[in-house]
Amino acid sequence: MNRVRCCLMALALIAVPAAAQTRGKPAYSADDIVKTFSGEALGTPRGLGDQRAVCVGTEADCRKNAAAPSIAETHRPSFDLMIQFGLDSDRLTDAARRNLDEFAAALRDPRLKSRTFAVEGHTDARGSDSHNMDLSRRRAEAVVRYLESRGIERERVLPQAFGSTRPRAGDPLDATNRRVETRLAQ
Repeated sequence: MNRVRCCLMALALIAVPAAAQTRGKPAYSADDIVKTFSGEALGTPRGLGDQRAVCVGTEADCRKNAAAPSIAETHRPSFDLMIQFGLDSDRLTDAARRNLDEFAAALRDPRLKSRTFAVEGHTDARGSDSHNMDLSRRRAEAVVRYLESRGIERERVLPQAFGSTRPRAGDPLDATNRRVETRLAQ
């Protein structure tokens, strides 16, 4: 029994400092975000002009597919802000605030100062479509309000709600679907 207790105490001494080191740190740096959104990746491909999508099918099929991301949206650089939420919650965690502080710093960087970003709220598939759409809107708004409190102009961060229509994980009920991401706004 003493041997087991000794081993557990040794594990605790190793694990606790490692956890303490990462607990207060953001998941990424402002520079990571700036690198994602600056440079040639932001321009229109040379000579190709604006991209447009054409729907082939019945009018009902085209309306149904309108909720899916367009070709232009899927090719715009995006960044996972790693802002996750609890079940049925729009409250920012301490970890989310640390990550958003880095995002705010990136938005103040001269290389991104003139850029506008979509702040996209998402949910898992629990709840009705209308509830999930409202919850994803509140999540995006929570992020925008926090960024405003850090000096970012509201006109530069545009909240968008997608409810459960764009899951990240294969399981529509997976907690990783409860998130906020960002991408360049058109």
